[in-house]
Amino acid sequence: MDRIRVLLVDDHVLFRKGLAGLLRLRPEFEVVGEASDGAEALERARELKPDLILMDINMPSVNGLEATRMIRAEMPDVRLVMLTVSEDEEDLYESIRSGAQGYLLKNLRPESLFEMLHDAMRGEAPISPGIAAKILEELGRSRTRERDDSTVDASSLTARERQILSLVVDGASNRDIATQLRITEGTVKNHLHHILEKLHLQNRVQIAAYALRRGLVTPKEQPEG
Repeated sequence: MDRIRVLLVDDHVLFRKGLAGLLRLRPEFEVVGEASDGAEALERARELKPDLILMDINMPSVNGLEATRMIRAEMPDVRLVMLTVSEDEEDLYESIRSGAQGYLLKNLRPESLFEMLHDAMRGEAPISPGIAAKILEELGRSRTRERDDSTVDASSLTARERQILSLVVDGASNRDIATQLRITEGTVKNHLHHILEKLHLQNRVQIAAYALRRGLVTPKEQPEG
C-alpha cells in the first residue's frame, strides 16, 4: 500500500519536529515537508503535492484558515486537517467552511491521532471528542432557539447587517469582511455586536445557524468584493 505523504504546517518548531518524529515511526506515513506559516504552506503544497496536510490555525503572516482556503481552491483533492489548541467553536466552524476535512486538538494521544488521520484519508471527517461534544451541545441549544425563533424580529437588521450576515454564513473572518465591504475591522465588530443583540444570539456560529435556518441569507448572496 502506498504511504500517506504528509505536509506539516505549524509555527512552533519544537511541536512540528516532535510530530514529524512520531509520524516517521509509523511505516504508513511519510513526512514530505514542513512549513511555518500559511504562505509557506501554499508554496510547499504546490511543490510537494502531499496526500494530507496537518494545519495549525494561529500562525503569523498567513493563518491556517486563509491557507486552507487557498490550498483547497488550487488542490481540491488534498486531505486537509486542522491540528490546533483552539477549542473555540468559531474556529471549528470557520475551518470547516474553509474546506478542512477534520478538526483535531493537539492534546490527542498519538494512537488516536494516527487513527483519525486514517479516517480522514478514507473520506471521513475526524473531530476531537471534546469538540464533538461541544457541537452536540450547540445543536441542542439550536433546537431550543428554533422553538423561540418566532419571538425574534429579524426585520430590524439593516442592509449592511444583512450583508455581513451573508459573509459570516460563508465563513469569512472579520478581516475578510472588512476588505470585501471596504470598512474597518472595528466597524465590522460593531455591526456584529448589533446583530447579536438584535437576534438575541451569542456568537458567530449561532448567527450563521440562525440565518440559514430562517432563510435570511444563503451563501450565494455573498456580495462581491
